[in-house]
Amino acid sequence: MRVGYELRDSIATITMNDGKLNVLSPDMFAELNAALDRAQADRAVVILTGREGAFSAGFDMKVLGAGPEPARALAVTGFELAARILAFPTPVVIACPGHTIAMGLFLALSGDYRVGATGAYKIVANEVAIGITMPHFALELCRQRLSPTHFHRVMMTAEMLSPEDAVHAGIFDRVVPAGELHDTARLAASRLASLPLHVYAATKARARERDLGAIRAAIQADAATFG
Repeated sequence: MRVGYELRDSIATITMNDGKLNVLSPDMFAELNAALDRAQADRAVVILTGREGAFSAGFDMKVLGAGPEPARALAVTGFELAARILAFPTPVVIACPGHTIAMGLFLALSGDYRVGATGAYKIVANEVAIGITMPHFALELCRQRLSPTHFHRVMMTAEMLSPEDAVHAGIFDRVVPAGELHDTARLAASRLASLPLHVYAATKARARERDLGAIRAAIQADAATFG
C-alpha cells in the first residue's frame, strides 16, 4: 500500500508513502482516489500529506517515458485528481512535509488550506527545466492560485522556492517547523470541521464554478495534446 487512511474525530488523514519521494504512478493515483472515496463516504474533512521529507516529487518519470499514450493517461489521471480535490465537498487541508515538485506541487495547490514545513526542500514546477512544455492544466491552475508576481517565475523559469518564499507565492498559507506540521494541519482541519459543512460545500461549489470550468477545459486540451 502506498496510501494510508486514518479516520479520527471526523478528520480523515490520507498519507502518501512509497518509502521514497512519493512519485505519482497509476497505482498511487488509484489508491488516492480510493482514499478520497472513503473520506467522502465518511463525510470527513481531509488532511492530505506525505512521508517525512517528501510530499510528492511528481509524476512517475518511467511512465512518462513509456510513450505518448501512457504519458497522456497518467497526466490526465493526475489532473483529474487535482480537479476532484478542488471540487471536493468537504474541506481539504494539505500538509507538505518536504519536497513538493511538479505534479506534487499542483496537487498541493488544489487543497483549500495548505501548510508547509520549514527545511531545505525543493518546491518547484520544473517542467520547463526538464524539457516539458507546461500543460494547459498547470497553467490554468497556477494562474488561479499563484500570486501574479510569481506566476511567470514559477511557471516559465522553473524557479525553486523555499517554504517561506512559497507563502509569498501563494503556494502555502503558512509554514511551521517540521515537528509542528501535523498538529497545525489537524488544528486547521478541526476548525474547518466545526463549520456547517453543507454550507461550506455549497459556497465552495459556487466560488469555484467558473474556475473549475476553465480547469476542465484545460484538461480536455491536455488530453488531446499531452505526450
